[in-house]
Amino acid sequence: MRLTAYGCLLAALMAMPIGAVAQETRNPGIEATILGQFDAFKAQDFGRAFTYASPTIKGMFGTAERFGMMVQNGYPMVAQPSSVRLLELRSVAGGLWQRVMVTDQGGRTHILDYQMVETPEGWQINAVQLLPDAGVGA
Repeated sequence: MRLTAYGCLLAALMAMPIGAVAQETRNPGIEATILGQFDAFKAQDFGRAFTYASPTIKGMFGTAERFGMMVQNGYPMVAQPSSVRLLELRSVAGGLWQRVMVTDQGGRTHILDYQMVETPEGWQINAVQLLPDAGVGA
């Protein structure tokens, strides 16, 4: 049920009007949040990984264990990546989205968008969207 709710949240965010997309400069706080969560997942420290989630995400999953299970089952490339590379940070419809390239343990590359929100605790992850594979073109 929670995985479905997470998917519904992502679908709702995707359905929002995009408006102008502006390229932003790098944001060290956003980068530290995303990379910190990846480090926590690599260490299988779901409690620490959960601290990087926004209040909305924390409310959806309730516990670090449920959150960790969702990530392991729905985003295995995030749970145990081989490599992570931060790409561009963009402003979309007033929100900040950090694009991330993740290579999984099998050598496959995945592109994800992380919606970031600034809270009193600092930058937190409010949504993660796995982008469709663009395929190979000429």
